[in-house]
Amino acid sequence: MSYGGFARNGEAGWATCLTAADEAVREGVWQALSALMPDVRPGERRESVRFNFPYLVRLTLVSEEDGTPRGSPIVVVGRQISEGGLGFYHPKPLAARRMIATFDAGGEAVSLLMELLWCRSRQQGWYESGGRFVARVPNPDLPA
Repeated sequence: MSYGGFARNGEAGWATCLTAADEAVREGVWQALSALMPDVRPGERRESVRFNFPYLVRLTLVSEEDGTPRGSPIVVVGRQISEGGLGFYHPKPLAARRMIATFDAGGEAVSLLMELLWCRSRQQGWYESGGRFVARVPNPDLPA
């Protein structure tokens, strides 16, 4: 059975990556986690394992038409991260459903294409959103 790009392996709840893109995303998440939170180690690769992630993340919105980065990046505050996606807080509504999340992983940037899945209004004008990682991509702040 498949759950959001991952296959369940029997009753143990283990999730395995189905494609090379899934594996590249997983490696990017763990690169960012190990640089920012050295005590965190990969455990069971359950789809639902989440880690508190109170770090700044740079989001670059992506054009729906051609998939290219557009506009200046915005900085959001991470809430939780997993191999599958990111939850975060931001002060303004987002103008796109696809974006590139860039993490500082000990001086090296890790960039992951993310598809926004949900957004809700919070207190005092802030928003909380979450999305799933789609692919590891080049850093949009560097020339191609």
